[in-house]
Amino acid sequence: MNDIEWKTKALKQLRKIPAQQGNAIRQSVNAELPDLTVARNVKALTNHEYDYRLRVGNYRVFFNLDGAICIVTIEEVRKRDERTY
Repeated sequence: MNDIEWKTKALKQLRKIPAQQGNAIRQSVNAELPDLTVARNVKALTNHEYDYRLRVGNYRVFFNLDGAICIVTIEEVRKRDERTY
């Protein structure tokens, strides 16, 4: 079992997210991150600022693993269209 630590920046971002999506993020963090061996939506990142990311709907929760899980930031992924590129 890993301890989960939230950085101040991540908590501020979580407060700005609509309540329904914020609850989904909290539930996914509490369900999947304590044991990374059974986590389905967690991916190890290479050549990235953070070690891992958790996918929750249109949001990505980026975190580092240094003995304890440290949630650093939450980002929204927007839909791509013909004007994206």
